[in-house]
Amino acid sequence: MKITDLKPEIVWKYFNEITKVPRPSKKEGQIIEFLLNFAREHHLEWKKDEAGNVLIAKPATKGMENRPTVILQSHMDMVCEKNNDIKHDFENDPIETIVDGEWIHAKGTTLGADNGIGIAAELALLASDDLAHGPIECLFTVDEETGLTGAKAIKEGFMTGEILLNLDSEDEGQIFMGCAGGKDTQAIFHYTPTEAPADKVYLRVDVKGLNGGHSGGEIHKGLGNANKILVRYLFLLKKKYPFILCAIDGGNLRNAIAREAHAVIGIDSEWKEEARVMLNHFAADIENELKHVDPAVRLEMTTTEQPATYIDENTAERLIYALHACPHGVIGMSHDIEGLVETSTNLASVKMKEGNTILVGTSQRSSIESCKTAVANQVVATFLLAGAEVTQGDGYPGWAPNPDSKILKIARETYQTLFHKEAQIMAIHAGLECGLFLEKYPYLDMISFGPTMRDVHSPNERLEIASVGLWWRHLTELLKSIPAINN
Repeated sequence: MKITDLKPEIVWKYFNEITKVPRPSKKEGQIIEFLLNFAREHHLEWKKDEAGNVLIAKPATKGMENRPTVILQSHMDMVCEKNNDIKHDFENDPIETIVDGEWIHAKGTTLGADNGIGIAAELALLASDDLAHGPIECLFTVDEETGLTGAKAIKEGFMTGEILLNLDSEDEGQIFMGCAGGKDTQAIFHYTPTEAPADKVYLRVDVKGLNGGHSGGEIHKGLGNANKILVRYLFLLKKKYPFILCAIDGGNLRNAIAREAHAVIGIDSEWKEEARVMLNHFAADIENELKHVDPAVRLEMTTTEQPATYIDENTAERLIYALHACPHGVIGMSHDIEGLVETSTNLASVKMKEGNTILVGTSQRSSIESCKTAVANQVVATFLLAGAEVTQGDGYPGWAPNPDSKILKIARETYQTLFHKEAQIMAIHAGLECGLFLEKYPYLDMISFGPTMRDVHSPNERLEIASVGLWWRHLTELLKSIPAINN
C-alpha cells in the first residue's frame, strides 16, 4: 500500500508532498517556498515575517462568519537523524516513507511526522471546500527543534485569533493544556593536541543500537543514553589501566537522547585484552540494565589506525570525570499532575570541534521555573568544577495549565460526542511553542493535540495510521463546534 492510498486522503496527500521537501532546522527555505506557492495556488492571503514564519488565512465558510478566528499552528522544521548505514542528505533528499501494517515510518531516517503531519492537516483544511469552520489562520513556524527562534520572533499583530490549536502533540486521545519550559547549557573544554605515540594499540569503542528518542516526551522511560554509557566504561577503564583519549563523539541534537557514541583510545598492548574483557563484562551489565527499554544495545571494540594526535591527559581526565558526574534523566516528578515529569536534564552531545575544543551540549526542562534554573545550575557547577567554559541559552518559558480554558472544554466535549469516551487532559514535559506565544499574546486560549507517534527524534520514528483519521475527525468537529462570538 502507498501512503496516498491511506485515509483521510487529503491529509495523507499533503503529508506525502511534505516528505518530499527538505526542511532541516534553520534551513527551511524550501518548505517556506512550498507553503507560499500553496497559498498562491489556492488564492489565499498570506504573509511571511523576517524570521521566516508563514501565516496563511482562510475566510469562514458560509454561515460560520460569526465564529471567532482560530489559529492552527505547526512548525516547519524536522529533526534530522539517520542510522549510520543509511546514505541520506537531509538538505536535498526526500524522506523515503514505508507503510508498515498499522504504522508509517521512514527508511533509516526520521520520518518528520513531528511536525509534518500538523502541516499536512493545516493544508488539508485550507484546501478543503466541504468543511464547516469559522475564519482560520494557519501559522507555520521555523526552527522549533533547535532554538524555538521562529516562535520567539513572532511579533504582536502577526496573527489575530484569540484561540490557538497547537498540532504538535504525539498521542491521539490526549489533549494538552500545559508544557514545560527549557534551557540549554553548553560546556567547552580546550585541549592541547599531543602527538600520538607509535607504541600504543589504538582501539575504537562504540555504543550503538539504542532507540534514542525525545528528551522531553520520552525521558521518563529510562532509555539508554550513549554518552553516559560510553563514559561509564572509560571511567572504569581509567581506574585500572592507563590510556590516552584520542577522540570522542556522541549524540547530536539537544532535544534527542543520544543513540550512538564512540571513542578512540590508545593503550599499552599488554592491557589490550584486559580492556576488551572489561568491555564484555560492562556490556553484559548494560544489556541487563536496559533489557526492557533498549534490548538491542551493543558495545563493540575494534582495532583502529594510529591517529595523529590525542587529547592532553589533564583535559581528557577532567572531561571523563565531568561527563560521568553530569546528571541525566528525570530529576523530579510533579506533585500537581500525577505521572507528569516535572524536571529533567539531557546529556545530549559531545563533539570535537575546530580550534582544539570539545563541546558538550545539554538541555534542561521543568514545569517550575525555579526548578529549571536549579538543575541548569547543577549542570553548570559540574562543568565549572572540571575547568570548562560554560554558557547558557536564554531558554523558553513553560505554558501554565488553565483548567478553565473554554477551548479545552469544547475539545473535551466534542471528543466525547465523537468517540463515546473521555479524552485524557494532560500537561506535557516536552517543550511547545505555546509559552512563547503567550508572552506576545497573553489572551490566547490554547490546547495542543495530535495523532499518535512513537520514537520521535530517532530513525525509529513512526506514525500510527488509524490515529491520524481519529485526530482529523476531532479537529474538524472541534472547528465546527466553536460557538458564535455572541454566545
